[in-house]
Amino acid sequence: MELSQLKMVNAVARTGSIARAAEQLHCVPSNITNRLKQLECELGTPLFTRVGRGLKISAAGEIFLGYSERILALVDEAKRALDDQAEPSGLLRLGAIESCAGGRLPPLLAQYHRRYPKVSVELVTGTWSQLFTQLQQQRIDGALVAVDTLPPRLKQTVLYHEPLVLISSAGSAPIHSASDLQGQHLFMWPQGCPYRHALENWLARHGLNLPITGYASWGTIIGCVSVGAGVSLIPEGVLERYAQSATLNIQRFSDLLPVDNRFVWHQDVQRHNARDAFARLLQEHLRA
Repeated sequence: MELSQLKMVNAVARTGSIARAAEQLHCVPSNITNRLKQLECELGTPLFTRVGRGLKISAAGEIFLGYSERILALVDEAKRALDDQAEPSGLLRLGAIESCAGGRLPPLLAQYHRRYPKVSVELVTGTWSQLFTQLQQQRIDGALVAVDTLPPRLKQTVLYHEPLVLISSAGSAPIHSASDLQGQHLFMWPQGCPYRHALENWLARHGLNLPITGYASWGTIIGCVSVGAGVSLIPEGVLERYAQSATLNIQRFSDLLPVDNRFVWHQDVQRHNARDAFARLLQEHLRA
């Protein structure tokens, strides 16, 4: 078993194709095919199954993939430990919830690219639970989330307090207090979203128990509100992204508490120049 074979397994698992994996690894497809067959013979089990013209990782392959990612991450950490003062370079795998990815993050990513051109950044979006799973499996190096309860082996730092605003369509009646929401249709992310939790807590403090329709997309939620279908509570950073495309009334309430956004990483990866440089950039511009 060689590190090059582990990289091949990871590339095929990500792309679902030997041809695309070969492009990423700058080798010929036949080399990957032969090396994977050798590895499967050594392990005594198939790592992939063919589905149409592509490949899907097998149940045994999923188990092996978790170990291979950890091994490769440990190898990278060993290299970084010997060159701790070097300029950040290599691959940085980031995750973010949609409100961060579409709100505060884009200008910071652009600045990071200018400051550290030798770093190649990969960004995935997902729910906080999905991102925590990827962090625990060391499939990503860091994540931006908005929850404060962490699974084992993850560490965090608070970056900024995200203000929350209530939005309604420009043609609807003004909303001056929580009681004005009676009879309104509320749109929010599904259960588990920290912003939905903030909305439910705010309504409960005012003695309101209103039905909420869950959509897992800020674009869909804001689109429904802008055409007068109802109201929603959104992070201010998301509002900035959609302000040009939606006609909205915006209300701020002093008792609507902000939500803390946090940067999270795996505690076992103590040194990661590219990740640590990104964390410093986040703190420089977003520190609460």
